[in-house]
Amino acid sequence: MDSDLLSAQEVADFLKIARNTVYDLIKRGELASSKVGKQVRVNRHEVESYLTRTKSVASPHIKSSHDRQIIATNNMTSNNITNNDSLYNQSYDDNISGRELIICGQDISLDILTNHLTAINDTIQIYRSYMGSYNGVYALYQGRVHVATAHLWDGDTDRYNVTYIKKMMPGIPALIIRIGKRKHGFYVPQGNPKGIKGWADLKRNDITIVNREKGSGTRVLLDEKLRLMGVIGDYIKGYSRECKSHLAVASIISRGGADLAIGSEYGCKNIPGIEFIPLQTECYDLIIRLADAEKQPYKTILEIISTDAFKLDLKSIGGYDTTETGQLIWE
Repeated sequence: MDSDLLSAQEVADFLKIARNTVYDLIKRGELASSKVGKQVRVNRHEVESYLTRTKSVASPHIKSSHDRQIIATNNMTSNNITNNDSLYNQSYDDNISGRELIICGQDISLDILTNHLTAINDTIQIYRSYMGSYNGVYALYQGRVHVATAHLWDGDTDRYNVTYIKKMMPGIPALIIRIGKRKHGFYVPQGNPKGIKGWADLKRNDITIVNREKGSGTRVLLDEKLRLMGVIGDYIKGYSRECKSHLAVASIISRGGADLAIGSEYGCKNIPGIEFIPLQTECYDLIIRLADAEKQPYKTILEIISTDAFKLDLKSIGGYDTTETGQLIWE
């Protein structure tokens, strides 16, 4: 039985990633773990399950836990993971008491925001839903989450998020607040053996990609770029192979499983054997209902994002331009 329990270093060696990345996966809820004494241990079956979830297209009979996973983060030092479907299925009004909050998004900036919020109010129960941008905005529209985040690029207007919010939340006035700007681009193997330079390389027949899931901001960016170039995604090798996170696609590139993936600069930071090619400055924004702006804890969230302390913490993780952090982008 002991042989089925792997240390963080053994998991890192198996996945060919840095040990710190293993801890990030555990914190983000992508790997379930347990404590043996003071040591973190991951079951071998969980590692194999993680690879199954991220290495190929999901079977129509299998649903990824990311689509519905809610992670309790009110105690940021805890490793307890809650797959809380009952909470997610409640309506907006069921959770509007100010004691429970569901924040939708995958980015580490939301961990920082949560830390600041719980430092001010440690009685609020905060949950994280790891749905992608498009699905998160739709969940906000449906009243299934309280706060959404997005980086949805519109190729026709060259703007982020505004056109999507207008169309996806009809009849619900919303606020869009800038969290920050960051670089998005290609992950390629170290040394860039295929000589990949930009979006036009997606037209080549010698390139195999690994894609992000439908509904993620990264997938929307790719599909918009392909639309503008007149390229049909299904004709690209690997287009139908979907993963649920930047870490997952970066790990596949690191293992030699594809020539190219798309993600943020920070997303491949701890993955060895990866070269990042910056192609786009994207905007990562927070969205709430206008009707909530003067309520708690939403009002406190908006105040936090504008503080120097939040901006400093955001800068410290690297890869973020905080020049516009806290600005109201659209009302």
